[in-house]
Amino acid sequence: MAVVLDQLAPEGQDAVARTRQRVSDLHAELPRNQLVVWTAGNVSERVPGQDLFVIKPSGVSYDELSPELMVVCTLDGAKIVDGTPASLTPSSDTAAHAYVYRHMPEVGGVVHTHSTYATAWAARGEEIPCVLTMMGDEFGGPIPVGPFAIIGDDSIGRGIVETLRHSRSRAVLMQNHGPFTIGKDAKDAVKAAVMCEEVARTVHVATQLGDPIAIPEEIVETLFDRYQNVYGQGATPAGHGGAASPPPTAT
Repeated sequence: MAVVLDQLAPEGQDAVARTRQRVSDLHAELPRNQLVVWTAGNVSERVPGQDLFVIKPSGVSYDELSPELMVVCTLDGAKIVDGTPASLTPSSDTAAHAYVYRHMPEVGGVVHTHSTYATAWAARGEEIPCVLTMMGDEFGGPIPVGPFAIIGDDSIGRGIVETLRHSRSRAVLMQNHGPFTIGKDAKDAVKAAVMCEEVARTVHVATQLGDPIAIPEEIVETLFDRYQNVYGQGATPAGHGGAASPPPTAT
């Protein structure tokens, strides 16, 4: 039986409405950060307290997106009766997003782009080496490459999960396709997509100048731990009572 949005409990309907608003707003960050062209790319977010997620409709211009057009799906990737026209289908990457949500319960948001530099690394089937402190901070090491997979079923989702389960990275470069990123929510996944493209571009430039210098693993560990657990307002380092100062490389 199909899930009907209007038949959910009021708190469930409210959670869906808030998630639709966030996902709609966050799609504006993709063209703003030059991560997509035309209608490519998508953002999704898990609906808190529900076995549902919200994702962009397929082939709709970013200028035309609104909360009301965001498609609501089950964790199997099936569109529910969400008040949108029956002809409005979810993103062609929906099966991949759904697979990630089913198999990585800690993930609350997924983003896919075709950003130029990250996709160029994906076209080479080459991971982005950890040669920047920013990469240590944000990704905890290199950004890995996932296997080649065809759009249309959950093959891409399987590749994302299989690759990221063995990595601290929140980004994966699907071979010959492009980057996918995950996060605790959609905003976190969008941030990872922005940072992925930034380091992809910088490391590419570095390789044109010579051989980039790898950061030792023990330093990467320190960078990652500090950025994830200390950096930012309100964080307190273990064993200390005062506010932490941010690492000099964080922005």
